[in-house]
Amino acid sequence: MSVAVSHAAPVAAPPPPEPEPAKTNYLNVSHTIWSWLFTVDHKRIGILYLVSITVFFIAGGIAAGVVRLNLLSPNGAIVTEDAYNRAFTAHGVMMLFFFLIPAVPAVLGNFFIPMMIGTKDLAFPKLNLASWYVFIIGAALAIWSVLAGGIDTGWTLYPPYSTRASQSNVIPGVVGVFISGFSSIMTGLNIMVTIHKMRAPGMTWSRLPLFVWSLYATSLIQLLATPVIAITLLLLTVERAWGVGIFDPALGGDPLLFQHLFWFYSHPAVYIMILPGMGVISEVLTCFSRKNIFGYHAVAWSSMGIAVVGFLLWAHHMFVAGISFYAALLFSLLSMLVAVPSAIKVFNWTATLYRGSITFQAPMLFALGFVVLFTIGGLTGLYLATLGTDIHLHDTYFVVAHFHFVMVGGMVMGYFAGLHYWWPKMTGRMYSDWWSRVAAAIIIVGFFLTFIPQFWIGYHGMPRRYPNYPDKFHVFNVMSTAGSSILGLGYLLPAFYLTLSLFYGKKATANPWSATGLEWQTPSPPTVHNFDSTPVVVCGPYEYAIGVDQMGRGLPEPPGPGGAEGPEGRVGITGPPGPMKKETEVVG
Repeated sequence: MSVAVSHAAPVAAPPPPEPEPAKTNYLNVSHTIWSWLFTVDHKRIGILYLVSITVFFIAGGIAAGVVRLNLLSPNGAIVTEDAYNRAFTAHGVMMLFFFLIPAVPAVLGNFFIPMMIGTKDLAFPKLNLASWYVFIIGAALAIWSVLAGGIDTGWTLYPPYSTRASQSNVIPGVVGVFISGFSSIMTGLNIMVTIHKMRAPGMTWSRLPLFVWSLYATSLIQLLATPVIAITLLLLTVERAWGVGIFDPALGGDPLLFQHLFWFYSHPAVYIMILPGMGVISEVLTCFSRKNIFGYHAVAWSSMGIAVVGFLLWAHHMFVAGISFYAALLFSLLSMLVAVPSAIKVFNWTATLYRGSITFQAPMLFALGFVVLFTIGGLTGLYLATLGTDIHLHDTYFVVAHFHFVMVGGMVMGYFAGLHYWWPKMTGRMYSDWWSRVAAAIIIVGFFLTFIPQFWIGYHGMPRRYPNYPDKFHVFNVMSTAGSSILGLGYLLPAFYLTLSLFYGKKATANPWSATGLEWQTPSPPTVHNFDSTPVVVCGPYEYAIGVDQMGRGLPEPPGPGGAEGPEGRVGITGPPGPMKKETEVVG
């Protein structure tokens, strides 16, 4: 018989015995290639996305390496000017459209959203599988366009160069990005419907984990903004293929129209990339500081604020493109306004860390790196939002450094934090604690050495996308290339120790980090349908102060400073366990 539990101060039971590792789990239920290619299990689809985007991360990284190596010399070190254009375009297209945008929503969101809200799968399992196939078809076209000669327009594809003058494979690349956009729409729709309709009993909106809030806000942007870029790329293809005057002024078109449509999607797309990373950071910081999140509602609603305001400031990319002075003033003000909800998050994360019992496992190191690098990226963004300074800094390496501090220092660090945090749950194996910390340190050092010099050379006038530059910038470009080499080493290390962990890693317990979320109440790796019985949520997502999970049960003792191999004892307040609901009962 269960006893009522107060929502304000849930009473915890002694934690249940550690669940036995699942004899049949989502990984070993079937081993055939067809069982993977035709699966509708959200966890397996998340793994398919993980493998796919890792390929594009490596390909985009190789293209970035070509760019940096060429800039070792003021006159170009290894490739021609035309090949340089194709290399940085390939880097931008692959990293943005085929890695950064799908990384957290399609991999970690796919895998963990159903588990975090206490359900068996996403709302539309077959649509979920279709989204992966659509992504692969679009990515294959884009890869073919790169291998068959490349694209030399830059990832922004500005006409009239992309519609008339360029002799490269613009149409296949554009069609590939166009097709992959439907994958983004499918994923966003699936996640949003799942969050609305399939939450476990007791999982109210104010009890949702912040990662779920961030994916909900991201899905809103995906559904509203992606169709705009789709129709824009379709119009671009029509103009290039059939000479219809849409954007080309020589044909009676308007190139500024393309910029307005392109950036109406592409600036909210920045938040498609960064919002999920922010959600990951909220999960990791609370876990490894052993504190309840500071200002839960402020952090949750700031995600929605970023999603809404992010639609209103696209034209700050066009301050030197010919828009009116008064429009520029308005967009400058709105660009500064979006910094407010981001600053709310950083303030609340910092307050969460204050006087916390902090341990420095790899997920925490990546999360702290995110906070520092994202904050620098956000502050330097204010220079670009200010009308006067943007005129000087526009299209210089200052913009490159700012963008990479936000996207690479922010999003990639957030993705790595989430991957290291949930890897034991995904695979049932622990990775090397020492090597993972070394990788985090190398990435942070390499990142600073790569991009801090770019702020200086950008401020002093070096334009981006140029293969040649004055001799006075030589030393700083050598520093930046050296830093990118260190950064590349830091990114390669996880590939090795995470892969090795699959074969030699220590078996993970159900809750190695002593976290509070519902996903940690399943075996590692999870069973096919996640839960044997539907959990009933009785408290908020972060009750570290009283040591209970969302079902009101006591937590295992958290790992010590040495990592997840810490003490095996458990803590918890004596009392009855939270209620459970059988699968046969109606879930509200």
